Amino acid sequence: MLSSPSCHGLRFAFGTLTVLRVEVTRWDRRAARGGMLCAPLAGLVVGVLAAAVGLLLLIAGAGTPLAAVATAAVPAALTRGLHLDGLADTADGLGSAKPAEDALRIMKQSDIGPFGVLTLVFVLLAQVAALARAYDHSWALGALAAVVSATAARLALTVAARSGVPAARPEGLGAAVAGVVPRVGALGVAAAVTGAAAAAGAFSGPYAAARAALAVVLAVAVAELLLRTCVRRFGGVTGDVFGAVAETAATTALVVLALG
Repeated sequence: MLSSPSCHGLRFAFGTLTVLRVEVTRWDRRAARGGMLCAPLAGLVVGVLAAAVGLLLLIAGAGTPLAAVATAAVPAALTRGLHLDGLADTADGLGSAKPAEDALRIMKQSDIGPFGVLTLVFVLLAQVAALARAYDHSWALGALAAVVSATAARLALTVAARSGVPAARPEGLGAAVAGVVPRVGALGVAAAVTGAAAAAGAFSGPYAAARAALAVVLAVAVAELLLRTCVRRFGGVTGDVFGAVAETAATTALVVLALG
């Protein structure tokens, strides 16, 4: 059982997408395929932990703004900030007027440029504001937003790793997972996550169920727009692009769930 393909996929997903102490025993394409198919499960765990922290602060009387900040901070901490770093680097690359090769070089640099800083600030503000609005509406909606957004963010990674999406570089995490997921597999996982989100929202009524499903669909759609932009600009995907896609999906889902 410990050497089964599904086990290797789960290890890959949790070992590469979270800071949880999971030993990744295989790094081949087969393990990467299983890992990217299991990515939403890693997102589910991250989202549940984020919601738990937010709810604990609300129970303690901290108020919705602080609970929202903490809820947004947990996914960042559980990924070592890599997705946010990827978002900033991708923004710098897209904002550069230089050729794709030079833009990719800019993205590899350790510093963050003005486009990256601005993007980080506005995305984090949007996430916190959306979570605060959801918690203001009800604690249940805030918890739902935390879980759905984190899961949708990792679903976007599954979709971005589908076959036909090339890697921009021959090395790095982006190259390791680019194109490993069959299209039908990505579609199946997307349908499962959308259905699960609707089922979770159904506990708060049919309107919440529909909105949760819509949040997943729109999160993946907006992330797909960014993915296609990056493929045109850079010639493919990188680890930074995957991080940017995840943060874009998470923010979109939060905004959708905060509306109304």
